[in-house]
Amino acid sequence: MCFSFRNPKIIFDHFHFLLECPELMSRFMHIIKAQPFKDRCEWFYEHLHSGQPDSDMVHRPVNENDILLVHRDSIFRSSCEVVSKANCAKLKQGIAVRFHGEEGMGQGVVREWFDILSNEIVNPDYALFTQSADGTTFQPNSNSYVNPDHLNYFRFAGQILGLALNHRQLVNIYFTRSFYKHILGIPVNYQDVASIDPEYAKNLQWILDNDISDLGLELTFSVETDVFGAMEEVPLKPGGGSILVTQNNKAEYVQLVTELRMTRAIQPQINAFLQGFHMFIPPSLIQLFDEYELELLLSGMPEIDVSDWIKNTEYTSGYEREDPVIQWFWEVVEDITAEERVLLLQFVTGSSRVPHGGFANIMGGSGLQNFTIAAVPYTPNLLPTSSTCINMLKLPEYPSKEILKDRLLVALHCGSYGYTMA
Repeated sequence: MCFSFRNPKIIFDHFHFLLECPELMSRFMHIIKAQPFKDRCEWFYEHLHSGQPDSDMVHRPVNENDILLVHRDSIFRSSCEVVSKANCAKLKQGIAVRFHGEEGMGQGVVREWFDILSNEIVNPDYALFTQSADGTTFQPNSNSYVNPDHLNYFRFAGQILGLALNHRQLVNIYFTRSFYKHILGIPVNYQDVASIDPEYAKNLQWILDNDISDLGLELTFSVETDVFGAMEEVPLKPGGGSILVTQNNKAEYVQLVTELRMTRAIQPQINAFLQGFHMFIPPSLIQLFDEYELELLLSGMPEIDVSDWIKNTEYTSGYEREDPVIQWFWEVVEDITAEERVLLLQFVTGSSRVPHGGFANIMGGSGLQNFTIAAVPYTPNLLPTSSTCINMLKLPEYPSKEILKDRLLVALHCGSYGYTMA
C-alpha cells in the first residue's frame, strides 16, 4: 500500500487483478481517483477493449447481417428493436448503421445516429425523462409507467449511452448530478434534490441548519408522495409513521427523504437503464470516475470564455474585484487546463455547461444567479467549498497565489466527496 502511494501507476500494471477483486479495488480507489483524469481515461479504454480485435467495424468489410438497419421516421423504436436483437459482442467491436432506403454508411452515419437518439431519449412523447428545475438537465420520470414500454426503453437508453461511451461517441444530452451518481453507484445526498425541487432542498437544508427541538414541526419518518398517480403516505423506514423526527435523528430523516425522492421513486427505471448500460460498460471500470467526470466522458468538454466569466462574477462577504486573492484566483483560472476550468464550473454551479448567452444567464435554485465568490477566513490546509444552489464559491483568504492554486486543485479533484480539509 505504501509503495503504491509513492508510485501509484504500479497499480495499473496489475489492474486486471484489481478488477476481479472488488474488495481490494475499493482499498485502492482513493489512490486511483487521485490520478489525472486523462490517465484514468486511457486506463479505462485500455481495459474496456482488452481482448477485442484492434479494428473498427467501419474500416473493415462488414457482414450485411451486422448492419443496424433503422427507419428514419421511427428511429427510436426501430433502433430499440434492432439493438435488442444484435450480437452484443459484435456491437462492442464496432457499429455499422444504415437508414432504410438510403445508401450512406460509415462513421458519419454512426455519428448522426447517436445525435438523433440523444434527442429522442429525452423526447417528452416517450415520457422517460423530465427536465430539471433549471431546464438544462434530465432526470428519469417517476411517472414513466404511462408508457407501457418504459422499462424496455430505459434499458435501450442505457445500451445507447453504454455503446456511445464504448466507441467514444459524444452524446448531446445532460443528466442531473443525481442520475450520474446512480450510474456510478454513488449515494445521493440532500443537495441533489435541488435539481428537481429547489424549494424542497432549501427546506431540508433549513432542518439541518437549525435546532428543531421546540418548533412543534411534528414530522415523522413517513411522507406523502405520488404512487402511480395517487398521493399515498409512504414510510421512510419500518414503522416510520410512529417515529418522530428529532434533533438527534434529523440527519437520518433528511437522507431517507432524499433517497425516497431521488432513488426509490425511480428505482425500476434506474435498474432497467443500468441493465442496458452494463452490457457494454462494466461497473468495475466506470467507478474510476466521479459524477462530474462521467458527464465529460459522455458529453465532452465545453468551451469556457474566462473573460465573460470574470465580467459576470459577483463578490461578497468582504471580497472585491481588486483584492489580491481575487486577482490571484483569476490568474489561476487562466493558468489551469481547460478540463480543470470545467471542473471548477461544475464544482460551484453543479453543471459543466454555460447557458446560451453566457455567464450572465446562469441559473440558481431560485432563478438567475451570478457566479459569486465569498470570503472565508483562512486557516492552514483549508479547502475552498461551494454552495451549488446559489452558484457560490467560498474562497479562503489565502496568503499567496501558490497556496490558493494548490488548495483549489485539491478541492476540484476531491470536490464530489465534500472534504473541507486536506
